[in-house]
Amino acid sequence: MATTFTTTISRMFTVQQPDPDYVVSVWWTVTGVDGAYTASSGNNVMFDSSQQQGPVIPYDQLTEDIVISWIPAQDIATSQTIVQGQINSLINPPVTPQNTPLPWA
Repeated sequence: MATTFTTTISRMFTVQQPDPDYVVSVWWTVTGVDGAYTASSGNNVMFDSSQQQGPVIPYDQLTEDIVISWIPAQDIATSQTIVQGQINSLINPPVTPQNTPLPWA
């Protein structure tokens, strides 16, 4: 079965300059589901006005999709890779070395 990934925004932090409620930090999570297995990885991204592209969207008009589009695609891809590794470990748990008594003890 293939893993389905979802990116969600959990928190946003704002300042009042250069515009009211200007978003400067976004906390986000990538969740992966593969059958009965679920894993997630959270991260955050910081912004400043020098990164602004296009007009400022008023805070009350932001949607989760708009904010997700601000997260660098490579950051989301990296989180998906981490989540996939977690799921793979759930499906096929890694072998854990055992502390075996010394044969001469």
